[in-house]
Amino acid sequence: MADISPQAVAKARAELGVGEGRIPRSVAIIMDGNGRWARGRGLPRPVGHQEGAKVVRRIVTEAARLGMDALTLYSFSIENWRRPREEVNALMHLYADYLIHERPTVMDHNIRLRHLGRRDGLPENVLRELDETVRVSSSNTGMFLCLALNYGSRAEIVDAVRAVAAEARDGTLDPAKIDEAAISAHLDSAGVPDPDLVIRTAGELRVSNFLLWQISYAEFYVTDTYWPDFTEAEFHKAIHAYAERHRRFGGLDGSNS
Repeated sequence: MADISPQAVAKARAELGVGEGRIPRSVAIIMDGNGRWARGRGLPRPVGHQEGAKVVRRIVTEAARLGMDALTLYSFSIENWRRPREEVNALMHLYADYLIHERPTVMDHNIRLRHLGRRDGLPENVLRELDETVRVSSSNTGMFLCLALNYGSRAEIVDAVRAVAAEARDGTLDPAKIDEAAISAHLDSAGVPDPDLVIRTAGELRVSNFLLWQISYAEFYVTDTYWPDFTEAEFHKAIHAYAERHRRFGGLDGSNS
């Protein structure tokens, strides 16, 4: 069992050198560049995804070691079904394999797995392993690990609005009481802290239909590093950059008043 006690977390944060309250509670990552990493080495694209999966374990365990409340990973978007069938099949096999082999890591680090995205279209073996990992980790009390798999933020918002509309139609929700909290409660990420920090690898400057509702006040950090080369040190750079930001949420701090 990994040591993620309050004492161990405090030590890890002290080693990072970021002041108390300056480490993001919740981080979301758009993991980009697997294919370009492979192409640059003359390798098939699936090899890049395999190397990227190895990075996931290191970043997940580091986030847990630092005592973060949530880590959300953009694994496969609804739009990714347009990719070549061979690549999609390889990705689906990789997801099922990951969910099986990383289950001990999830349990050792007291992690709670959540799935963000639609189930329709996902292969049966992926859904089976996903459901099993969610089930066995449901009694854990530590960091949320949210896998955005077959995910699109607009689709998520549409599904939430449909659910709210159904409750209003059935008389269980007063339309006058529909507010931001009501919408948030019907999103896939309900109960998970909204991201404080969004990291995107491979230098792309777009959000790609990712957590559009949840990242309204998030800070962004973009690195040219491809995801297979994204190390714990790169993760720390993003955290340090975040710690230097002044988050005002639309207000004014003392220097601008």
